[in-house]
Amino acid sequence: MDAFAVSLGVGTSPSDNAEPAWRRVLRISFHFGLFQGLMTLLGWLLGSTIAGLISAVDHWVAFGLLAWVGGRMVKEGLNPDEDCRCEDITHGKTLLVLCVATSIDAMAVGLSLAMLQVNILSASAVVAVITLFLSLFGGFAGHQLGSHFGKKMEVAGGLILIGIGLRIVASHLFGL
Repeated sequence: MDAFAVSLGVGTSPSDNAEPAWRRVLRISFHFGLFQGLMTLLGWLLGSTIAGLISAVDHWVAFGLLAWVGGRMVKEGLNPDEDCRCEDITHGKTLLVLCVATSIDAMAVGLSLAMLQVNILSASAVVAVITLFLSLFGGFAGHQLGSHFGKKMEVAGGLILIGIGLRIVASHLFGL
């Protein structure tokens, strides 16, 4: 659901190139699905060796990454210059940051799956496919909202990312 919400927010952000929106949505959805599946598998592989180290800070890392990207989106959305060059956040470092931020919890899921005797390849594939489809839906919905409401939706998308980061921290600190 985090990947869905982030895709919704990302879908609202414009791009300065002539690339079609569907290509951007497919790219981020593919990467979100890939990272969710791989992080689930990685968590399973790591078992309990690193779990204690990661669980103490994973929520802060996710919050920091999402707040950084969300803050940049809010800043772009509040920029009064309509002709500004908008960064395509479905490429490069920003895409990597979003993928890591939304998939840290998948590693914890993989860790818990190591305790159960499940087929991890099947479980990781299911996680990846469901994330892919939820991200596609969120990205296309966000694009529709962004095309109707413009920069206001980019600000809303950035605030959604920051809110997801805050929710992750609250759920880890307070069990919400």
